Amino acid sequence: MIPARFRALLRARAMPLIVAVALLLETLDASVIATALPDIARDLDTSPIHLKLAMTSYLLALAIFIPASGWAADRFGARRVFRWAIAVFALGSIACGMANSMQGLIAARVLQGIGGSMMVPVGRLIVLRTTEKSDLVSALAWLTVPALVGPVLGPLLGGFITTYWSWRWIFWINIPIAAAGLVLVTLFIPAIRSDEVRSFDGVGFALLGPGLAAFLTGVTLAGLGMAEPVWSVVLTLGGLALVLAYTGHAKRVTAPLIDLTLLQIPTFRIAAVGGTFFRVGAGARPFLLPLLFQLAFGMTPFQSGALTFASGAGAMAMKFTAKPILERFGFRRVLVANGILASVLMLLPMAFSATTPWPLVVLPLFVAGVGWSLQFTAINAMAYSDVSADRMSSATSFNSVAQQLARSVGITLAAFGLSGAQAWSGSASLGAAQFAPVFVLVAVVALLSVPFFARLSRDAGGALLAR
Repeated sequence: MIPARFRALLRARAMPLIVAVALLLETLDASVIATALPDIARDLDTSPIHLKLAMTSYLLALAIFIPASGWAADRFGARRVFRWAIAVFALGSIACGMANSMQGLIAARVLQGIGGSMMVPVGRLIVLRTTEKSDLVSALAWLTVPALVGPVLGPLLGGFITTYWSWRWIFWINIPIAAAGLVLVTLFIPAIRSDEVRSFDGVGFALLGPGLAAFLTGVTLAGLGMAEPVWSVVLTLGGLALVLAYTGHAKRVTAPLIDLTLLQIPTFRIAAVGGTFFRVGAGARPFLLPLLFQLAFGMTPFQSGALTFASGAGAMAMKFTAKPILERFGFRRVLVANGILASVLMLLPMAFSATTPWPLVVLPLFVAGVGWSLQFTAINAMAYSDVSADRMSSATSFNSVAQQLARSVGITLAAFGLSGAQAWSGSASLGAAQFAPVFVLVAVVALLSVPFFARLSRDAGGALLAR
């Protein structure tokens, strides 16, 4: 006979772990493609920097469709939407593995993004709606533990497959994971519906989705020689105009697609703004490290993956101690002190060279992963600390959009930095000298988050730490 206390603990842990299959799909996919980028570029006869469109196109699709995820979960049921999202992501993965051109790969990544746009935020919403506030930090930490297997296994798996097999298999490995996720969701996730379903904000969707896509596309294309400068300017400014038009529209309707009044909640606002700066800096890391190791240091994809996995391992180790640290020091002190440390740790790769012993690369990256993981856990938890249950779907949509935009901007910023450093040096190839100023740039951007976290009250997020 299983004790009642153990059964309750099992239920509390099983829900986040099952939902985390979706996060595993996304993070594994992202870390694998980053490691394989140079080989994919050679096979498709394009530049690794230009091929970043395969990464940002996925993030663009997320940004467009995530705003509708909260409404879809309320309207059709979170479990049903979650299952369909996993299936669409799997179909996009198959299409990526069959792509024979950069354009084909980008289109397939957009299909993946449509699935991911519903998969991750709706999965997170399921956990938020079934977890007490006092257990939220632990639930969110457990939610991301299996997902952190992605950054741990992704570089190794992607490097091995790319070096000794074919890069196409890095997408097809998503299929068995997706199949397992569909089975577990069907068997163990309850049907969760909202009692009140708000009307769909079609005008808001028509403004915000295309606006975000146009803005980020214009920023991404600028300076890459892939479009006339005038078109980059038109897309960027046109997208910004649509986003600004949405902000005016959101103030006039009772049920906007993304509820901007959430920013009136101090903890949510600081987590959104400060977290965006930190994520922009951290979002550049998965793009920069594989290129540094492979293009500047001449490593194989497998050797590169064997080194970059260390930060993922450090992130996983931190998940088991995040709550005790937050209980001991509080959200404000942790976010400020660790924010400074985690930003400075982004400078570590500047000290690496092609002859640096592997232990002197792995250990610093492991420590950096610990710091980054603690910061992400604290930001994610604090964002929901003062959000009422009836606004959780809106909050998860808002937060997910902000996170994906930050990741996209981080990759774009890194690519801009590399292109600018290469043009400044006049070098035909990327070397370690071109990467150094880019690591400084992303570290400074991440450090800009600290003044926002310093504005938190001493007891911010206290409800999440109640025993």
